[in-house]
Amino acid sequence: MKFLVISDIHDNLVNLEKCVSWGRRENMENAICCGDVVNAETLKYLAENFKTIYLVRGNLEIYEEPEIKKYKNINYLGRLGVFELDGKIIGLCHEPWYIESVLKIKPCSLIFYGHTHKPWISEKDGLITANPGTLGGVFNKASFAVYDSESNNLELKILELL
Repeated sequence: MKFLVISDIHDNLVNLEKCVSWGRRENMENAICCGDVVNAETLKYLAENFKTIYLVRGNLEIYEEPEIKKYKNINYLGRLGVFELDGKIIGLCHEPWYIESVLKIKPCSLIFYGHTHKPWISEKDGLITANPGTLGGVFNKASFAVYDSESNNLELKILELL
């Protein structure tokens, strides 16, 4: 199953809509969000446009956590957490310094994180860490990632090149 992997939206609905539209054309109905959605309107947009979302809280969220409970399709992990996709354990956090804490919950093959706004994929000792960058386009060009949980393929995308 293919997932849009997004982070650091910072309420940029124009970029979010462009990314979601591209994802629909590519038959992607699910998302992994590494935080900094920011407000309740953007959270609602995510919930209305994806079948399933895995979400962690970023450092700049202004929506209230009870707001998330309105949406049955959001799998909220708090500040960090792990979940399973096609037999793979996936870790999720916002700030990269939480990666070690994620690994203490359960060994992962892949960890997504955000916060730095720098798109990045790294592999070390069998662990892939990936930052989709900033969909909001803050400090860097707007970017996101596509993850195929069946093939384990992961690639970064720059929004303006789509």
